[in-house]
Amino acid sequence: MSFLKKSFRSLVDWGVITLLILAVPVGVAISEDTMPTASPQFKKPNILYIVADDLGWKDVGFNGCTDIKTPNLDRLAAEGAKLTQFYAQPMCTPTRAALMTGRYPFRYGLQTAVIPSVSTYGLDTTEWLMPQCLKEAGYKTAIIGKWHLGHGDKKYWPKQRGFDYQYGAMIGELDYFTHSEHGVLDWYRDNEPVKEEGYTTQLLGEDAVKYIETQDASTPFYLYLAFNAPHTPYQAPQDYIDRYKNIEDPTRRTYAGMVACLDDEIGRVVAALERKGLRDNTLILFHSDNGGTRNAMFAGVMADMSKINIPCDNGPYRDGKASLFEGGTRVCALANWPGQIKAQEVDGLIHVVDIYPTLAALAGTSTAKSKPLDGVNVWDVIAEGKPSPRTEIVYNVEPFRGAIREGDWKLIWRTMLPSSVDLYNIVQDPSEKNNLAAANPEKVAAMQQRLNDLAKEASKPLFLVDQMKVVMKNMNGEPVLPIDEGFGDPDKIHVAP
Repeated sequence: MSFLKKSFRSLVDWGVITLLILAVPVGVAISEDTMPTASPQFKKPNILYIVADDLGWKDVGFNGCTDIKTPNLDRLAAEGAKLTQFYAQPMCTPTRAALMTGRYPFRYGLQTAVIPSVSTYGLDTTEWLMPQCLKEAGYKTAIIGKWHLGHGDKKYWPKQRGFDYQYGAMIGELDYFTHSEHGVLDWYRDNEPVKEEGYTTQLLGEDAVKYIETQDASTPFYLYLAFNAPHTPYQAPQDYIDRYKNIEDPTRRTYAGMVACLDDEIGRVVAALERKGLRDNTLILFHSDNGGTRNAMFAGVMADMSKINIPCDNGPYRDGKASLFEGGTRVCALANWPGQIKAQEVDGLIHVVDIYPTLAALAGTSTAKSKPLDGVNVWDVIAEGKPSPRTEIVYNVEPFRGAIREGDWKLIWRTMLPSSVDLYNIVQDPSEKNNLAAANPEKVAAMQQRLNDLAKEASKPLFLVDQMKVVMKNMNGEPVLPIDEGFGDPDKIHVAP
């Protein structure tokens, strides 16, 4: 049985795990306060932060893809920094939370799975988010695209969390043409529902272009452009699908069209910056929110994926979305800023939590209002390829599994019975083929102790708490019995004398 199936065996397992979690006291989050260094000596940059959704590591040309064309992303990577060891969380909500807070999601309960469309919890409102921080530095702030950090209560919505302008979806998955999930519209502008025609990727690109056209050089902006492509459902305009008639597999063909459209829209946005005369002072960062999907269990809820070939390609990295292996967490990434970022391949360790303190430093603002950050300022790593100050990557900490990298070594610990431990020299074995745990018991013990210490600081996973409520509600339902025709008829009921 695969690791993913071990980790998410069934709803029964989730219920058992949750009961155990609810019995465990919650530790206090303690992390090193990593204040940003003094701002570099240049004008505050505009920030265009682009996130793709479930994009495979090798599904871009700059990482070796040959059947899908991504010339705009490739150009940005060639003229900037290709980030070869950029890490995100294994799934969507946790990565977006880590980006907004600069803190690992296990600290505030968003470490497990994603926020389901039927749930009402969200990112803790006591967290001080990156748009709030940048607004205090004089930035205009906008989110165009997917949020997925709380939708069931408006207090979680982006307009309430520091964004001046919002356009796009609140939840995690939607039809690309109707902009709805299971018939419910999920398309908003500044908290008001919007009914319009169009393909979401193109609508988001078009809105980003319009936003840039309204900006001027006197006030910096932070634009968080969060595409939902190429997340399921796999849908693309026919003309994009027709570009890839050479791809035999129909799902891969549609997926290729989705990625190509994504690349085209990014090209349009960059062109808008150039036309407006803003390109030279705009920092562009791009990455996927997690690795490409490799398991149908994690491909979404809007379509049956069990009988098709999952189209994503994570190259040499094992597994994909939701997994703690590299294929789920090491994502395609780049940074580009003309004249400020050297054109080179950067192999220093970077985690998505590092973006908050890094951008705060560039903006010349303090993170004092934030809770203690897990992120560190990695500007010199990105801009000049200097050694990373980061020596540790916390992939995740959950009650039933955890993973951590310390230097060259990576440990994956699954605590569900039967438990298992994997240890890899990730530099020598990036594909995670050779488990060295048995030969290195002292290394395993030390890294397990580190994970256990972090677990003491963790909050209860809100997903499991929420799902346990669903289980308990269902337990109050009508009993299920093997009722045959005639079962329970008065003339057939045996009455004890």
